[in-house]
Formats: sequence, C-alpha cells, structure tokens
Amino acid sequence: MAKESKITINQTLKNIITIIIIALIFFFVGRLWPTSDNPQKITNDLLSQQIKEINELATVEYNYTNMGKFENTATFYGYKIPFTTKSFIVSYDGIIKAGIDMSNVEVNISGKKINVTVPKASILSHEIDEDSIEIFDETANIFNQISIGDYNQFSSDQKKKMEESVKSKGLIEEAQKKAEKAIRTLLVTSNELDDDWTITFIVKDKN
Repeated sequence: MAKESKITINQTLKNIITIIIIALIFFFVGRLWPTSDNPQKITNDLLSQQIKEINELATVEYNYTNMGKFENTATFYGYKIPFTTKSFIVSYDGIIKAGIDMSNVEVNISGKKINVTVPKASILSHEIDEDSIEIFDETANIFNQISIGDYNQFSSDQKKKMEESVKSKGLIEEAQKKAEKAIRTLLVTSNELDDDWTITFIVKDKN
C-alpha cells in the first residue's frame, strides 16, 4: 500500500509540473505573438497610413445635362464682316467630381486628441460624355467655316462655366463636409476609438 501511495503521489507531482510547464509555454507564446484582441497602438504613422491608402476622396458627384450655343463672326480691324457668322448649338451630359486629395492629409496625435490637417476641397475631375453630344443648327458658312478648334474651345468654355455654376451652389463646401465626415468615420471605426478621443480638422488652403 505504501508503494502504491508513493506511486500515486509521484504521478500527481508529474501532472502538476506538466500543467505548470504548459501554462508557462502559453504565457510566453502569448507575449511573443499577441492575439487580435490586444489593442493596436495608435500612432501618427498608423493613422496617416490608413488615410493615405485612399489617394482621392471624391465625396460629391454632380451629374448634369447642358445646352450651349457657339457663335463667331470674322472681323477686320475690329469690325465684324457681314455674312461671316458661324454658329452651332450643342447638347451634352457631364460629370463633375469634387473632394480632397488624400495624399496631402497630415495627422498629429497629442494625448487622446487627433488633429487632422486637410487640403481645401476642389474639383477633382470634370468629364463630358462624348456619346451624349448632339449638335443642332450648325451653319455652313464658306467664308468662316467651323473647325475642330471651335468645338474644343467651346467645350473648354462650357466646362469653366459649369464649374463656376456648381461652385456658386455650394458644391465645394458640401464636398469638404463629407470628406471630413468620411475621414472621421474611418479613424473611429478602424481604431475603435472611444468617446474620450477628439478629432479636430484644420483646413489648409493650397499655396
């Protein structure tokens, strides 16, 4: 009986030692390879990388249909020459995208305060759908014929007019607000920020 008791005690000690060794192994492995539950340290570089993975944040898209008239008369020393007027009317569809360039966003952390410096929103692109172009009332004046240059100049002028029009309607301001809201949402959700964190935006005009 004493021999059996000694064997049982020895086996128990071996089991305890084995459990301790396994626990220590898991402890050190956990220290060396943290699990996904461990919070990631929030740094300037981390937040900057998250933001700059998106090159452009086009926050507002404006689709429109427009019609414009081109008219030109040949001149001689400032005087219009009779019967030399050329003209055409064009209808077309266009898309204007406004937002901010994410590559110029800067992030600075102080305690639990994040300062985000962003460029002022601007028009990122403006395209005219070539398939939508329709030309009406095109003149055929032999003294002042319509050229490719006339169409190109007309397209350029129309783009400028439309951009000024949408700017006056608050497109840039809307794009700025939506860009900042998108960045705020990105930072909060990606890093699981709690209510103790504050995010402040500083808008920097282009030099």
